[in-house]
Amino acid sequence: MASEAAAAALDADALLGTLRAWALELGFQDMAVARLTLDADLAHLQRWLDQGRHGSMAWMRERLPLRAAPETLVPGTLSVLVLRMDYLPETLEAANTCLHDPTRAYVARYALGRDYHKTLRLRLKQLAERFRAQVGEFGYRVFTDSAPVLERALARNGGLGWVGKHTNLVNRDDGSLFMLGEIFTDLPLPPTRREAANHCGSCTRCIEVCPTAALVAPYELDARRCISYLTIESKAAIPEALRPLIGNRVFGCDDCQLVCPWNRYARVSTVADFAPRHGLERASLVELFAWSEEDFEARTRGSALRRISHEQWLRNLAVGLGNAPTSPEVVAALRARAEHPSALVREHVAWALERHAARD
Repeated sequence: MASEAAAAALDADALLGTLRAWALELGFQDMAVARLTLDADLAHLQRWLDQGRHGSMAWMRERLPLRAAPETLVPGTLSVLVLRMDYLPETLEAANTCLHDPTRAYVARYALGRDYHKTLRLRLKQLAERFRAQVGEFGYRVFTDSAPVLERALARNGGLGWVGKHTNLVNRDDGSLFMLGEIFTDLPLPPTRREAANHCGSCTRCIEVCPTAALVAPYELDARRCISYLTIESKAAIPEALRPLIGNRVFGCDDCQLVCPWNRYARVSTVADFAPRHGLERASLVELFAWSEEDFEARTRGSALRRISHEQWLRNLAVGLGNAPTSPEVVAALRARAEHPSALVREHVAWALERHAARD
């Protein structure tokens, strides 16, 4: 638990103002102290799980009660600081240019640079340690999409934004292209006194644009149809009926965010870690499909792309190549992988080759 000296230092709102200023220096855009009431959010998650919309993500059921009880997940927790950091590595126009060029591979914009887990975790720890030097000894743990934490609900409770119809958190000033991180602490910090009203209004652009109709209703996502799930979380074959709908999206999907009117306020990140690596923001499908397993391991080191295997990478790219315009280059690339050792890769390559043969 926090020391008496640390607790005594918390009688001034100015301390949180100082902490927020330090957070800005570290590249975060905002910080809040969340209210810890999450019962309704846990009930919503339970219904989602009961409907089977989590697909093969069995881990979503694990330690389910802990998601609504930060003080149980980290014993002694009295407060949760929630911070957000913009990650957009290039303009929305550049992202759309890549998305609408069927010869290029579209990688979700958050995954073009360094793994956000590493970036946020390091800076959250730096912030907590600087705070410790100011107020004295206290206990804390940092998280960023790395534990059973209802982080969007906590961020909403702190006033950092509202949960949009696409199920992402939206901020009125900055849109939704940011990552969240949390500091669980045993310091008794006062919750942020602000609310973020829902400003989605009657807009349904995110629902209408979803390539695979994964947004089955406002605020309801069926992960089994979501391109992010299909290309990242799932290790199985991509359902054949969904493959043509995936287009050139080979790791994740940003469509619902790219069309959100609030993202006209999204700004390119100033954090160097999010800058694209290895030309991924402009690479062709053929170019990436040629990566050997050794290439993949070397070029994705320290990247969120490591969430998938080389086998999944080739699976996803084979689908993209099957959706690409027919050309000798595309067909040759697919034929070069037709006898791949992986049955999963061979299946998707065969499907892609059949699509090109049918166009002749």
